[in-house]
Amino acid sequence: MAAEHGSDLSSVVTVLAAGVVAVPLFRWLGLGSVLGYLAAGLVIGPFGLAVFSDPQAVLHVAELGVVMFLFIIGLEMQPSRLWGMRGDIFGSGLTQVAVCGGLLTLLCWAVGLSWPVAFVASMGFVLSSTAIVMQILEERGETNGLAGQRIVSILLLEDLAIVPLLAVVALLAPVSVGEGRTSQWVTVGIAVAAIVGLVTISRWLLTPVFSLLAKAHAREVMTAAALLVVLGAAVAMQAAGLSMAMGAFAAGVMLSESTFRRQLEADIEPFRGILLGLFFISVGMSLDIALVGRDWPLILAGVIAMMAVKSLGIFLVARFTCSGTRGALHRAALMGQGGEFAFVLYAAAAATGLFEARLNAVLTAIIVLSMALTPLAVLALRFLPAGKSDQDMTGVEGADQIGTVSGHVLMIGFGRFGQVASQSLLARGIDITIIESDTEMIQAAAGFGFKVYYGDGRRLDVLHASGAEHARAILVCVDDRESATEIVELVKGEFPLTPVLARAYDRPHALRLIRAGVDYQMRETFESAIVFGNAALRQLGFEEDEVAELEADIRRRDRARLELEGIGDRQASIALMHGNQMTPTPLVRPKQEGQGLSEETIAVIQEAARREALHADGRPI
Repeated sequence: MAAEHGSDLSSVVTVLAAGVVAVPLFRWLGLGSVLGYLAAGLVIGPFGLAVFSDPQAVLHVAELGVVMFLFIIGLEMQPSRLWGMRGDIFGSGLTQVAVCGGLLTLLCWAVGLSWPVAFVASMGFVLSSTAIVMQILEERGETNGLAGQRIVSILLLEDLAIVPLLAVVALLAPVSVGEGRTSQWVTVGIAVAAIVGLVTISRWLLTPVFSLLAKAHAREVMTAAALLVVLGAAVAMQAAGLSMAMGAFAAGVMLSESTFRRQLEADIEPFRGILLGLFFISVGMSLDIALVGRDWPLILAGVIAMMAVKSLGIFLVARFTCSGTRGALHRAALMGQGGEFAFVLYAAAAATGLFEARLNAVLTAIIVLSMALTPLAVLALRFLPAGKSDQDMTGVEGADQIGTVSGHVLMIGFGRFGQVASQSLLARGIDITIIESDTEMIQAAAGFGFKVYYGDGRRLDVLHASGAEHARAILVCVDDRESATEIVELVKGEFPLTPVLARAYDRPHALRLIRAGVDYQMRETFESAIVFGNAALRQLGFEEDEVAELEADIRRRDRARLELEGIGDRQASIALMHGNQMTPTPLVRPKQEGQGLSEETIAVIQEAARREALHADGRPI
């Protein structure tokens, strides 16, 4: 018994070690964590080092990662938000599933499969991998963008499609007519009852239950309850013949407006991350190298043909639904693979006799390889040149359509920083002309009533079209350091009398802006961090005078750092006066006489500045 437990523990250690080694390595190579997990699974699987002999056993446990992943996605999707996304879900999503399914069915039929088998094989490949796509979107920070939200909408429709597809498999199964009709109607009835029951329990019962548990003040009980909700919903849907993941997603949506939503998300997140990584590892394990070696021409041709046809369908649908060329290519590369629900669909088809064992194995290998190739396909897009024509220009007006303006403020860049900065000006009735080079941001801003024009602030003709020469001030709010510096240099060279205020990323960037002649620079986190630290001191009981004194000391040391990095007395004064909102008094000995600071205090401040000029890892603050 002890030996068996030791063996189980060794397997767990092996899986963790494989992930810990592979994922950082692949991310360092720029290939992403998903490909690292898949490679790790291939190495330790039955067709690699053979640490595991049954990848399906690991896959069944690892599927809980996908289940929890969809539960967390559901928590972020309030019913009102889902209703707002209905156009993308049932428009773009349904169109993409129909177009790609039709094209792939024709392809499979053309290679000799019967129509029912071709349809099921194709629809399994149509269902993209929610786990892989969402992981890549999350790593690239695109989940909450307009394009990311559209992709999430399509993934939701594809995940919902597994329900009718499983019913279609039952209808197409080679069974007797009478038996088939009876079992199919019973299955549909059970599925509907399960969905209604899950919605009812999630909507009206779970919140009171969590309220009672919260009063017990037992954190571990809340965590156990969160796991119970996710796994209970998954098991209920599986018992009804539906998808475990969709059960968890439905439960998440029903709880998305609960006051316990953030608590549930925090409790589930650690389990989700570990199990999702385990899922990718198990997928890598399931790649049958012997089968690939034996049937490699067929499998390789299948992967290339099915990914190419599906990507073509996705590209056409994306262009038809007003995405730009680059956006359509990005969606095609991201969603061109088969997904984890294909394993469920193919297993059901094999169990009912619709698929032969060899066909099921070949199709499964094609799915796994397509999943492994997806990070590489997305990576390849980086080498494509970007351009204005690559963006979706629907409803977007260029800077040349602004017309004659004067006495206004020109804002370049309208991301999070620019949106907040504009509020004070708009509140005082100041006219603002806004240009932005991200068309998705422009379209999103239009939904909130902002008129934003398309334009690249690094181009002189765009600045003239935007009325830069007549502007009272120019605000550079772009989040790219090089672009911000380039814009400031261009503006100060062409319009030297116009005040220029710029957003700085960090101290080195602030120094470059100061040297470029900027009239005001603000590090994007400096002031907010000072205010945050002051609030923490007040919360801890410090007096207001002491807080103010500490703040002044921090600002003095920050000024000293600017001098230490060689911007000169005058520029340090500008940086201090504008960037840090203090009297222009650089920390050099002659300037400090009469300030009430002793020579010893000055030495302490300067030494502290030298020590703290860098982060612990050596990067400038």
